[in-house]
Amino acid sequence: MAKALQLPIIDLASLDRISTANSIRQACIECGFFYLINHGVEQELLKQVFDESKRFFSLPLEEKMKLLHRETRGYTPLYAENLNPSSSSKEVLPSWRPTIESYYERVLTAGKKLISLIALALNLDEDFFEKVGAFNPPMPFLRLLHYPG
Repeated sequence: MAKALQLPIIDLASLDRISTANSIRQACIECGFFYLINHGVEQELLKQVFDESKRFFSLPLEEKMKLLHRETRGYTPLYAENLNPSSSSKEVLPSWRPTIESYYERVLTAGKKLISLIALALNLDEDFFEKVGAFNPPMPFLRLLHYPG
């Protein structure tokens, strides 16, 4: 019987950055994944994101089509990619935008902390990715996905 894979647990709130960076390096080399804890995304916010996502994807297609996107935001129906940041979900789902923006900010903050630890794990300066412009302009984006059954 095969042994179950146990993901390493990385504590983003740890004060020992060098030890945390070494743990990340080891996790990436040995199994390629790790589980991040104390990342700053509250469980309640995560629940709200899933609730909003469920509400959105439960809308009739006509409603979702009103939110088609061009650029980097909005709804994309199956087999279509057209991006439009001017689309607004305010009328359809009033709590969508503040919930998702709050989630995005928390995940971005965690990502910045994590990327500095990854730089240390690679024996680079802690601010290496900031120096090379990884967050200027901000490149991260958030996309909630729903795959039909």
